[in-house]
Amino acid sequence: MKTTQYVADIVQELSQTTPFIADAEAEKLADQMLASKKVFVAGAGRSGLMGKAFVMRMMHMGIDAYVVGETVTANLEKGDLLIIGSGSGETKTLGAIAQKAKSLGGTIAAVTISPQSTIGQLADLVVELPGVTKDQSEGNQQTIQPMGSLFEQMMLLFYDALILRCMEKKGLDSQQMYGKHANLE
Repeated sequence: MKTTQYVADIVQELSQTTPFIADAEAEKLADQMLASKKVFVAGAGRSGLMGKAFVMRMMHMGIDAYVVGETVTANLEKGDLLIIGSGSGETKTLGAIAQKAKSLGGTIAAVTISPQSTIGQLADLVVELPGVTKDQSEGNQQTIQPMGSLFEQMMLLFYDALILRCMEKKGLDSQQMYGKHANLE
């Protein structure tokens, strides 16, 4: 099969899975992002990379946002939001971070395939995304893609959609956000 056909098949998978995301939960997460003083994002592996892209866009919007584990990450305080992206919801390090944030009075949001997971149960808010876990033992979709790729792609698209919704709520456009883009590159 040609590479372009694989691209077409992946785009079709993404289009077919989008309707499975609950708008009500997504809206709650967007509102919580805007209501929180600080927003922290955590994820492991490729999910973590999607989270870093999300934090960058929040920064462009003027949201005080941090990637958990970076040297410049602020301290989480009561009322701050921690968003954890984890397909399985069982990543041990992320579970420990969720427990710590909960003990500090943080609000926990899980973006996951598995709402009944350990992290899903700790969360105050859960957004279930379509996909399969990296070992493909859990999930709610069929995919031609390896490991957790479908979930990770959906996560990036979902995070970008949250940014668009928050931009709408804040009355921002891309030109205004560009004013916060890095200028030392």
